[in-house]
Amino acid sequence: MLYSIHCLDGGDRKALRDANFQAHQDYLKAATVRLVVAGPLLAEDGVTAVGSMFVVEVPGRADAEAFNRNDPFHKAGIWGTISIHLFKKRWDGRLGPGPQA
Repeated sequence: MLYSIHCLDGGDRKALRDANFQAHQDYLKAATVRLVVAGPLLAEDGVTAVGSMFVVEVPGRADAEAFNRNDPFHKAGIWGTISIHLFKKRWDGRLGPGPQA
């Protein structure tokens, strides 16, 4: 199953992000879930991180929640708002034009 995990920082968390960035990257590289897509959400300046977004493939919601809960960014209190939703992929531009399934 695919789940989207949308995390918005709880205010200015640049110092916390910087301090925990390597641990966060190491966690993602060693993840036992399949990361379909992951990356920072940016402010309109195109540089400043204001959150994070993931699409993960896991057996169920509890696995998506555990993945998020164990992320060093979560443990450091960087994210103020976290939304986890079941996700149905209808289109993947890498597979050619138009919706799939």
